[in-house]
Amino acid sequence: MSALYPWHGTAWQQWQQLRERLPHAILFYGAQGTGKTDFAEACAAALLCETPLADGHACGSCIACGWFSQYSHPDYRRVRPEALEEEGGETDEEGESKKSKSTKAPSKDIKIDQVRALGDFMNISTHRSGMRVVLLHPAEALNTAAANSLLKMLEEPPPHTTFLLVSNGLDRLLPTILSRCRKFALPMPERAEALQWLAAQDVKDAEGWLAEQGGAPLAAWEASQGDSREAMDMLLRQLSQPSVESALKTAEALQKTPVTDLVAWQQRWLYDVLSSKLSGTIRYYPRYRKELDKLTQRVETATLLGAIKAVGERRAIADHPLAPKLFIEDMLLEYAAIFS
Repeated sequence: MSALYPWHGTAWQQWQQLRERLPHAILFYGAQGTGKTDFAEACAAALLCETPLADGHACGSCIACGWFSQYSHPDYRRVRPEALEEEGGETDEEGESKKSKSTKAPSKDIKIDQVRALGDFMNISTHRSGMRVVLLHPAEALNTAAANSLLKMLEEPPPHTTFLLVSNGLDRLLPTILSRCRKFALPMPERAEALQWLAAQDVKDAEGWLAEQGGAPLAAWEASQGDSREAMDMLLRQLSQPSVESALKTAEALQKTPVTDLVAWQQRWLYDVLSSKLSGTIRYYPRYRKELDKLTQRVETATLLGAIKAVGERRAIADHPLAPKLFIEDMLLEYAAIFS
């Protein structure tokens, strides 16, 4: 069962009020890495539980909760990209990893077939005369055809059915889908609360990791468990002393690092340069304050804004670079040019 994080207490109370007049579609949204999907799963479990607790949480012990914990509840469907299914290490009936059977890269989109499959699910009667729950995340992963297919279901929702959508960015969703969902904001936790949680997870240098992830504690924890710090520091050193020569050398050294990570790190760096220039504050990389402050004297605000827009466009295509090394070279050379 999905447990709530400490910072979700107020949101859970708001959810209890919303349940009294439950809409057919709810869109949970907020910053990535703050536990939105876990919160939505807790809501789904509570809706399907046959003996919920006084505070509205699922009991965790009834038959429905047992099914839910195994993702086998007949009235529950979870729709997400193939890539997330494989990250979860799911297996087939013979216990063999699905990933090992295919050399094809798993899709990061939610496809139309996945949405259409909900049609059969919603055409049969509910188990024990209860309700159906569909959890879909992240909603921005819906490709165009899948989004239009889902829209038809939201326009004419079947009875006793609730859609729970989770999104990291409302600006990436169709306005028509937004208009048919009740929006439910899940705010960023307070810094002290996030640091306390990270300390409980034995994360070293919690303040540094939290800052680098923009205050998102789950993203900070995940980053701390990986081996990305060395690659990040290599990129940040290049960004702090931009030049054509160092750009080419850095691209060579980092060509095996996920391009999406590199673009995200550079994007945060540019935000910090802009923030330092306009207000003297640093959000993501306070340990590079001296380097960031120096860069602000070498660039105009309008140029910075243009660079931020450009790296945002890069982020949209970073999932599928044809030649990672050339992509990184181009990104770093373009960056160096704004300080020349």
